[in-house]
Amino acid sequence: MDYFITHVLFRFGHILVGITWIGLLYYFNFVQTEYFKEAEPDAKSDVLKKLAPKALWWFRWAAAFTFLTGLYLLYGLQANVTNEIILGSLMGTIMMLNVWGIIWRNQKIVIGIEEGDAVLAGAKAALASRTNTLLSVPMLYFMVYSAHGLPKDYLMSSYTNTGFLIVIASILLIEANAIFGKMYPSIASVRGVITSSFALTFIFSGLAFYL
Repeated sequence: MDYFITHVLFRFGHILVGITWIGLLYYFNFVQTEYFKEAEPDAKSDVLKKLAPKALWWFRWAAAFTFLTGLYLLYGLQANVTNEIILGSLMGTIMMLNVWGIIWRNQKIVIGIEEGDAVLAGAKAALASRTNTLLSVPMLYFMVYSAHGLPKDYLMSSYTNTGFLIVIASILLIEANAIFGKMYPSIASVRGVITSSFALTFIFSGLAFYL
């Protein structure tokens, strides 16, 4: 029964809510944002009043339950925690905190739930959302690799190797930019953030496995 709950039920739930979360992240970044660039003012206003609040509800709670089910799995599988899980979990945790601490707080102003500077709030939410999109592919890569990668003998065994620490430092620097920095051209466009996310995955993988 314990095996079913930990390895089947919670793992299935973690994947299901994770798909919902990342799917909505991509919807906001690749579909809604691009639509707003072309939409008539009345159409954009209608989306902000009726569609965006519902999408944001599913978005933020999917992020929360992805984190909580992942936390349970980490607790239940602590003997099998590898560097890949640590890196994926770190990025996932940062992304969840961005959802609740930056994106949702500022989107409440954008959609009119709270008062404030909608332009400034929109810019802050957009930067955090683009940062989450940037981190999404390497996060998913390390999470999937931890379960379906090379045999155990080939997995990273040291938690203090140079590449591992460089990747962690890089993740924290990327997040620092999400909080205090600006929107760089490499993530400003849909094509740019997709390309940058895959490039970051390649770089992180190389650093983590070969340095």
